[in-house]
Amino acid sequence: MSPRRTASLVGLCARQELLLAVRSRWTQIFAVVFAALTLAVAASGYVLSGGRGVQDFARTAAALVQVVLLLVPLTALLIGVQAFAADRGAVELLFSQPVPRGTILAGKLVGLFEALAGAQAIGFGVAGVVIFTRAGELGLGRYALLVVGSLALTAIFLGLAALVSAGSVGRRRTRALAIGLVVWFVAVVLFDVAALGLASLLRSGTASRLLTTAVLVNPVDAVRTGVLLGVEGTAAFGAASLAFLRFTGGPVGAALLLSLSTILWIVLPPIVAARRLARTDI
Repeated sequence: MSPRRTASLVGLCARQELLLAVRSRWTQIFAVVFAALTLAVAASGYVLSGGRGVQDFARTAAALVQVVLLLVPLTALLIGVQAFAADRGAVELLFSQPVPRGTILAGKLVGLFEALAGAQAIGFGVAGVVIFTRAGELGLGRYALLVVGSLALTAIFLGLAALVSAGSVGRRRTRALAIGLVVWFVAVVLFDVAALGLASLLRSGTASRLLTTAVLVNPVDAVRTGVLLGVEGTAAFGAASLAFLRFTGGPVGAALLLSLSTILWIVLPPIVAARRLARTDI
């Protein structure tokens, strides 16, 4: 099959999946909740310090990082698993078409990414307009970096959702959802706790290398570290920031390694999912 024909089929599958995702109440709920949380964080940033008013883009970006790290991966996994592990009748009809399974998978990934990116654009856009009109454009580039990090997490966890669901297409959706929740919990919560616990048992130098490696291995940590270093600079993690930058050879080396980790997590899970899907009996 020619590349042009493949791209055309991917685009067709993506448009169909985008339409289904936009109509889904889960995508709509996510868009509303994400917009409300983003706007609330922007509007309440000075409350703890006794101030009033909307905080600027840089402060909003720093305050929103944890919201993005918790909500975006969970939403991408749950919506992705529901889309990939659809009802058996719909799956049989879809995969009975004379189209390679990998092409269908790629189209579904693109369509879901577009839908979730659009939902996030609503949230970031609404808050951005309010911040711009109330606090000006100070820190806009840092806010944009958070948006890029959020989109990267969306792509990563949609790929993981495809990988989780590849062996459960047309059946056992509940099992796939349960595995997806476990993946989210391990990546967002348990991994850091385990790394810190293990590091506390090691010597200082070895512990520092372990924690730095853990940051590069875990996609959530890689995005968090990259965004916070971009937003807050070397003060983001105190002495830990300096140790991380020494280990990676400075800001440029850190940016390259964090970007490489993120790209690998975006690319590898869909490739493995496509191979697994090709061997699945539907």
